[in-house]
Amino acid sequence: MLRAKNTIDLYTVHPSVRHAQSILKNLSEKTGKPLAAWISFLHKAGPKDEKEQRVWLKQKYRLGGTTAALIAELAAGRGREKTDGDGYLQAAVQYVENMYSGAKSGLRPLHDVLIDLGLSLGDDVKISPCKTIVPFYRNHVFAEIKPATRSRIDLGLCLRHAESPLAGRLIASGGLAKGDRITHRFSICALQEIDHEVKRWLKIAYEMDG
Repeated sequence: MLRAKNTIDLYTVHPSVRHAQSILKNLSEKTGKPLAAWISFLHKAGPKDEKEQRVWLKQKYRLGGTTAALIAELAAGRGREKTDGDGYLQAAVQYVENMYSGAKSGLRPLHDVLIDLGLSLGDDVKISPCKTIVPFYRNHVFAEIKPATRSRIDLGLCLRHAESPLAGRLIASGGLAKGDRITHRFSICALQEIDHEVKRWLKIAYEMDG
């Protein structure tokens, strides 16, 4: 198995970026102003503090929370990674580098093997890093990697409809009761722990999302 490389071409744009793009595309139709006009208006008439700007846009102009947050953040010159695919992909590389900097750097080999394992499941596997986790998608999130401590990675899995007994090293995450996608996890501290059991359940999670 080849070692994963933290490069832009390893990742797929996170679904949240497409959602944000849709919000901005429909901004004129829904509010009467395009993004540029909202930003200009916010600079001229709105509060100076970004948090207050979000509240002001929601309360005075009845904008949704996500829409208000996007406008305020873009007005401050930030948030390109939330609305632009190329910006997101560049940020994704840095998200992973940051996750494994400092005390957690020793976990990087485990992460890379799990990435390669996920990609080996099929050509339709997509990886879209966030700041603290790395989700695997097919149609939905079916797994995620999280560097939980200095010595442990958690491999979370969506196994809500699994028929096999959920036993062995699998740990219930509480996701079933909370309605979360991730319902179980493996705690992984060493390469040898990425074994047949881990591979089997990861494949089951992938297949259930087909």
